[in-house]
Amino acid sequence: MAARYRLALHHSLDDIDPAQWDAWVGKDPFMRHGVLQALHQTGCASPSTGWTPLVLALHDAGGLGQTSEPESMADHTAPGDTSLVGAMLLYAKRHSRGEYVFDHAWADAYARHGLAYYPKLLCAVPFTPVAGPRLLADTHEARVALARAATHLAEQNGLSSVHVLFPCDDDLNALRAAGYMLRQDIQFHWRNAGYSDISDFLTTLSHDKRKKILQDRKRVARSEVSFEWRTGAAITAGDLDFFYDCYALTYRQHGNAPYLSREAFDRMATALPDHFVLVLAKRSDTPIAAALNVRSGDRLYGRYWGAMEFVSGLHFETCYLQGIEYAIAHGLNAFEGGAQGEHKMARGLLPVSTRSAHWVVDRRFAAAIEDFLNAETAAVDRYQDELRDHSPFKASTAPE
Repeated sequence: MAARYRLALHHSLDDIDPAQWDAWVGKDPFMRHGVLQALHQTGCASPSTGWTPLVLALHDAGGLGQTSEPESMADHTAPGDTSLVGAMLLYAKRHSRGEYVFDHAWADAYARHGLAYYPKLLCAVPFTPVAGPRLLADTHEARVALARAATHLAEQNGLSSVHVLFPCDDDLNALRAAGYMLRQDIQFHWRNAGYSDISDFLTTLSHDKRKKILQDRKRVARSEVSFEWRTGAAITAGDLDFFYDCYALTYRQHGNAPYLSREAFDRMATALPDHFVLVLAKRSDTPIAAALNVRSGDRLYGRYWGAMEFVSGLHFETCYLQGIEYAIAHGLNAFEGGAQGEHKMARGLLPVSTRSAHWVVDRRFAAAIEDFLNAETAAVDRYQDELRDHSPFKASTAPE
């Protein structure tokens, strides 16, 4: 490498200057220092829940002529070093929950051979299937150095693998250069083709899809449900209390504890004061359901939802159509509906490719996983072609 680096390992984001971190992150709301600290310091993503945070810090070695890498997860240097030129947030994970890129079959294969898949190293935003920066640095060379340092850390500490989920394009290029295997998946996003309002959008859908949406909206209206959007400072503590009750109830109805605590949402709202968009579904001014979205730049991200009672059509209306209507009203270019779900196509969300990157210490398993990924990528490509053949749009009005 033309430049050489010194790498150090920290066990908390407290050791990294928030302003420097956020400068690297840019407009991405989910990777902000305050949002990640909200997850860590409230215990939602912490050692007690199987997420042990680690921060690789990349420093300018000052002409030392070699790259020094941390040999142990105990290595540590003091904060405040002005030579910091990059950072990578990692988690030592004891499980694969909250990731939205599924490697349970890989873990099962390890177990069948009497080997430990966990702990593994993960680079991702906990519980967030949204693409963004992962290798925080200003140059390709520095990003490659971070990616390689993570593999060295896994090797030296007896961990099975390194996984980088939903990286941005610059990071994807660096991960490829560092020898990571790439994996492809599909999400469903809505794109704004300059619609004047929700009715204008609906006219671009095929007759059957438009008819079904209008029927669902009428059904919700007949239940005397109306909607209200609240943003930023207009979202009160009482609004968040109600939303959290809905969110937690939905998890428990599916037999799971919620990933996030009420305090975590407070902390994230403080870190993102102008980014929360809350959709409240009301009957006679009494809220019965809510969806919490995050707005950043020209995009709206659908994140969490819940309802206190069942109303036919309420889920799709609150989570998707209200998000689309908000995006049109505010001139946003896209609405991301979250992970998975081809049923979202019926509401005008189209398939887009997402990526992850993986590095496996055991070369025998790495070869087997690479073969699997090659076959999986071909299958995903075929599936995406099939989905395009079932577009919800009229042939003449489909977004490009």
